[in-house]
Amino acid sequence: MSKRPAIFIDRDGTLNEEVDHLHRPEEAVLTRAAGQAIATLNAREIPVLIITNQAGIGKGKFGWKDYEAVMHRLGELLSVHRAHIDGAYVCPFHPEAQADYRHEDHPERKPNPGMILRAAEEHGVDLSRSWMIGDKHIDLEAGRNAGCRVALVRTGHGSKVNPALADLVADDLAEAIDRILATWP
Repeated sequence: MSKRPAIFIDRDGTLNEEVDHLHRPEEAVLTRAAGQAIATLNAREIPVLIITNQAGIGKGKFGWKDYEAVMHRLGELLSVHRAHIDGAYVCPFHPEAQADYRHEDHPERKPNPGMILRAAEEHGVDLSRSWMIGDKHIDLEAGRNAGCRVALVRTGHGSKVNPALADLVADDLAEAIDRILATWP
């Protein structure tokens, strides 16, 4: 079976509006046209994989149930557009985390590529044909470190990131996906 390209997406500030340590489902709001853009990827059978650092879990600011509740809410919001996420990869590890989650440089914590590499293995993804989309330099670095092309969105923290770090710069996730799809056969 030949491997296929995928779209890896940062969650907070890229898929959904930026909320510091988002852990309340009622605060989850998709970025402009994100639902329609994800539905377009789904229709083309392109895997959509969330890659998210969640230091708030490791630092004890919120728990796994809170994270799951937010992801459930995002799923509901996407379903309105007949869209879905094919997989979500989360890293709670952080140098300032508590107990078992304390780690100076965990291989899955962005900018390290561990989550992307694991997702690619589990979903049969060709990383050289895939894109990582995010709003922070660590998202772009993680994508590059995994062998992907990278897109910067100007939502969330994106306006503070040097655009020269990205292969593509877009106002939001929907524009990034439209422009990426225009480059694929």
